[in-house]
Amino acid sequence: MRVKSLLLAILACALAAGAVFAADLPDVSSLKDAAKEAVTEAVKEGVKEGVKEAVAEVKKGAAKFHIGIVTGTVSQSEDDLRGAELMIAKYGDTSKGGMITHITYPDQFMSEMETTITQIAGLADDPLMKVIVVNQAIPGTTEGFRRVREKRPDILLFAGEAHEDPGVITSAADMAINTDNISRGYTIPLGAQKMGAKTFVHISFPRHMSYETLGRRRAIMEEACKDLGIKFVFETAPDPTGDVGVAGAQQYILESMPAWLEKYGKDSAFFCTNDAHTEPLLRRIAELGGYFVEADLPSPLMGYPGALGIDLSNESGNWPAILKKVEDAVIAAGGKDRMGTWAFSYGYTNSAALAEFGKRIVEGTAKLDNLKDLIACYNEYTPGSKWNAAYYTDAGTGVRNKKFVLVRQDTYVFGKGTLGMTEVEIPEKYFSIGK
Repeated sequence: MRVKSLLLAILACALAAGAVFAADLPDVSSLKDAAKEAVTEAVKEGVKEGVKEAVAEVKKGAAKFHIGIVTGTVSQSEDDLRGAELMIAKYGDTSKGGMITHITYPDQFMSEMETTITQIAGLADDPLMKVIVVNQAIPGTTEGFRRVREKRPDILLFAGEAHEDPGVITSAADMAINTDNISRGYTIPLGAQKMGAKTFVHISFPRHMSYETLGRRRAIMEEACKDLGIKFVFETAPDPTGDVGVAGAQQYILESMPAWLEKYGKDSAFFCTNDAHTEPLLRRIAELGGYFVEADLPSPLMGYPGALGIDLSNESGNWPAILKKVEDAVIAAGGKDRMGTWAFSYGYTNSAALAEFGKRIVEGTAKLDNLKDLIACYNEYTPGSKWNAAYYTDAGTGVRNKKFVLVRQDTYVFGKGTLGMTEVEIPEKYFSIGK
């Protein structure tokens, strides 16, 4: 069995390189010396049948190229991971002759950055690897991509929800995708106003506020609140990647929310920049009051199942069914008209759509610089949903970065429906606000 497994790996590479096999034994003439030696030695040892089986299996279903997807774990970014699992279900795991290799970076990724960099760079050791997607593209992704470039300049590199500044990540990535935090800096406070909020509470921590896109969005939100007649408040919470970890950060939100609601009132909308903070925030809003327009990375799965105890095992991958079940739970918990999301998960769609985009480029059915081809991949996994997409514009120079794309969906309020945010024209002044 061990010999057969080794042969499968060797023969997969040989097939991809264009090796031709005879009817009963592989023609080793087109293989490299190491492969020739391994196959010849196997035959000498009397494993002719094993060789033939390996050839048959490789011929039957092995992928011609591989796509690597790097995500966080369930505890940090479940939606991103589920999107990768969707692609494995669709195109197969490379360990079984399929197309997708999925790995997860550490929960404590800030203190274990070198591990993440090594993981990303290691994907380039696979000779069939043609696309690498990192979602979310946490700090260290740029360096990981640079190391891949050194070894394999032929690999397409995509960053989903980049944590590093646009100019940094696009120095190494072929394309980076982020939520349209410029437009959302205006539409989220506007949505809060439409829902009835009088105060907007923004919860974050220094690491996130140092990011260009998140810091810029916060500044736009503050200005938008002024223009809309809403009070803007900033609250600091622990970073889940710090000493307190995810559990400590979540406990802080649970303990702080009653005091924040008492201080700012139940007509306050709350927004947090971290996935781990979302679940306890939603739990307290459902229990005690307040508004929640949408998550930093919106999804019906972002925080709601854990906050409200929703079992979605039977609805896995069925987004209309997921939305309906979450909506029923939100309404039952008293959150009707007060809590919102996007109908389809942003993180889930990012993992799937970017992998699909890379696949289509390699196969020659899409072009890297074609925004319509990119959005077609997002539409593929979000039937009936509408996406807005635009290139990132630098606030200081006014220059568009065509390797950095911003996307957004409409806000869906449970018990009410969509707010029409994708139809809102963003006032020009907000595009020139920096962090």
